[in-house]
Amino acid sequence: MNLADVIESLVDERGLDKEHVIAIVCDGMLSAYAKKFPNIVFNMSFNKKTGSLEIFAEKVVVSSVSDEDKEVSLRKARLVDPSADIGSVVAVPFEGNIGRIEILLVRQVIANKIRELESQAVFNDFKDKKDTVITGVVHKKERNGMAIKVGEVLALLPQDNSIPGEILKVGHPVKVLLLDVLPTPKWDFQLILDRASVDFVKKLIEIEIPEVYEGLVEIKKMVRAPGYKTKAVIASTSKDIDPVGTCVGVGGARIKPILRELGQEKIDLIEYTDSMEDLVKDSLKPAEIDKVEVVNNRKAVVWLAHDQRSFAIGKMGQNISLASKLVGLELQLQDVSPANHNLSSMYDNSSSSDYEREDRSGGIGEGLNQEEEK
Repeated sequence: MNLADVIESLVDERGLDKEHVIAIVCDGMLSAYAKKFPNIVFNMSFNKKTGSLEIFAEKVVVSSVSDEDKEVSLRKARLVDPSADIGSVVAVPFEGNIGRIEILLVRQVIANKIRELESQAVFNDFKDKKDTVITGVVHKKERNGMAIKVGEVLALLPQDNSIPGEILKVGHPVKVLLLDVLPTPKWDFQLILDRASVDFVKKLIEIEIPEVYEGLVEIKKMVRAPGYKTKAVIASTSKDIDPVGTCVGVGGARIKPILRELGQEKIDLIEYTDSMEDLVKDSLKPAEIDKVEVVNNRKAVVWLAHDQRSFAIGKMGQNISLASKLVGLELQLQDVSPANHNLSSMYDNSSSSDYEREDRSGGIGEGLNQEEEK
C-alpha cells in the first residue's frame, strides 16, 4: 500500500478532508527530516500521480561548493531550474533518509494532528445541535457513565446526568439532550449528554406537542426530581386553547410518548392561575386540599384531611418539595379536624423544608398521574 492508499483510507474511514490529511502527512515528514538534518531547509510536496512524497532541500547556487547542505553548483542547479543563476535559491531533490527515531516522531506527529482534525470535524458537525434532543444507541458502560453512539461518534452520558435507577440496555435507542459540545475530547468524549435535567423534559414536550413549540402553550415554570416526578405550570396564549388538554391529548396520546421516554417518572401539568392559593392547591396534587392561606408571600399554610398527608408529602418528601419550588413558598401542612371538618387549632410543624431532597429544578403542571406513592 503506497502513501496515496493510506491517505484515501483515512479520508474514507474517518470522513476527513483529503487536503488536510495531505498537509498533516507533509508536516509530519518535514518535522522528521528537520530533526535528522537540522542545518537544511526542506520543503515537501505530495505527488498525486505516483502517490509519494517528494522532498526538496533549498540551496544557494554558487560557483564553488563549500557546504553541501546549503550550497549547490550552477551546473546541478540548472538541471533542476534552467533559469537558475549564481546567488539564486533552488529546491533540489533530497536523497538522504531518516532513521527509526525520526519515523517514530513522524507517526506521533501525524497521529496527534489526525486526532485534532477529527476533533474539529466532530465539533463542526455538532456545535449547532447543542441544547437539542438527539437520538443515539446505547453502546457500553463506562466508569463514569454510559457511552452512547450518535451516528459514528461516541458520546458520554455521565452518571450525574442520568435518571436515577434507570437501566439502559446496550443496543437500544435512547433520546438524550446534547448538553455540551467540546472542542477537544474530555475523558475521550467531545459530546456530553443529559437525561436528568428540566431542559430535557422541556425539549421532549416541544417535540411531541406542536403548540408548545409554536408558543401557543407556554411553560411558565418547571421543576423536576428525575426518576420521580416533573411538575410544570403551563398557560395558553389563546382563550380557545386548553393548555392541559392540549398537552395531554386525546386519551393521553401526546403525553404518553414522553412518559415512556422517562420510564417510571410522572408528569404533573398545572394550568396557570393568578390565585396563589389555587396554584398551591394544584401543585400538591394528587392530594385533595381543603384550604390554603398565604402568609407574607413567604409561606403557605395548607389544610387537608389526615389521610391526604401522604399524598401531599410524596415519596421521601419529594412531592411537597417540588410543589414548594414550583410556587416559591414554604408549604406548611395542617390537619383538618375529622370530627367537624373545621380547621384544627394546632399546627403540626410539618413543612416543605422538612422534606427537602436534592433535585434539578426548572418547570410546571397538573396531575396526569392521580396516584402517589405513600
